[in-house]
Amino acid sequence: MRKKLTGRLSSIPTATGGIARLACARLRKAGKDLKPVLADAGLAIQGIENLDCRVKAESQIKVLELAATELHDEYFGFRLAQDFELGEIGLVYYVMASSDRLVDALRSAERYCAINNEGIRIRLSINTAVTIGLEYPTLDRGTDRHHTEFWLVTLLRICRALTGVRVAPRQVKFRHLRTHIPNDVRTHLACMITYAADTDEILFPKSIGSLPVIGADVHLNKLLLKYADEALGQRKKLRASIRSQVEDQLAQLLPNGKGNVPEVARRLGMSRRTFARALSEEGATFSAVLTDLRQALAKHYLREEQLPISEIAWLVGYGEVSSFTHAFTSWTGLTPREFRASNTVR
Repeated sequence: MRKKLTGRLSSIPTATGGIARLACARLRKAGKDLKPVLADAGLAIQGIENLDCRVKAESQIKVLELAATELHDEYFGFRLAQDFELGEIGLVYYVMASSDRLVDALRSAERYCAINNEGIRIRLSINTAVTIGLEYPTLDRGTDRHHTEFWLVTLLRICRALTGVRVAPRQVKFRHLRTHIPNDVRTHLACMITYAADTDEILFPKSIGSLPVIGADVHLNKLLLKYADEALGQRKKLRASIRSQVEDQLAQLLPNGKGNVPEVARRLGMSRRTFARALSEEGATFSAVLTDLRQALAKHYLREEQLPISEIAWLVGYGEVSSFTHAFTSWTGLTPREFRASNTVR
């Protein structure tokens, strides 16, 4: 008996695209052609040039990896994080910068980070140390190095900028493996650096949490917290957008081979024309939503080692394993078996 699909995969996580735009600026400065890099990441030049356009979080990660290759910089994410204007982070940064103490700023980063990037969560822990950790709830951590290094170095920069103190971590941990650490990385982090760890995090002495923020402004902070709550609420509402509704329907229909425009439109009570227009207003097309969801579902299921690949092919709407294998390889450059072997959750 076929296994029924249970639960739902949330909408494809997006990011403001600020990190991808920083990477593209570096590529332009080096005289590189952006179009092939963006195409490989599933993006268009218009999406990068439009500052109001969010990008898929997974695509942003890929842009950094591709840019690092183009620029022959193995520590591209680390160096990209060192000198950009922190104000470019936007509302979340200014909420932090107007906080009373560093611990308050870090709690705001934990609460509001989804405004900037829905693919990453910041986790703050205060016990014997102040620990700032990163989690990837829906993305493939195995493909990311530069993006994680960018985030952790940026968080360290923010701690130093807000307090006016060159705070030194006890340790910085990365889940990915590196065999060499350049001197500039060691000097900047000024602490023990551990690769191939079981988590991505920065550990500080507990005392740093009480450091005052030099730009603290209680009245401004209250106002900005209100705006941040509204922005976070708006992001949550957008997750229930037409795209999210389409994904919900497709997740149910794909195993039955009925994941098509007429059936989804019928279930949503729309004509095909109205359905296409509603997706277009969100900057999406049915084929793009279908492909994105199939990729996300396939990766999700492949991490469930007990699920046979033939069953996964059926769950994502392919009648033949060979068709699924061909599609998955075109998406990722790996066969489903290769992906499963190299992306087992630790």
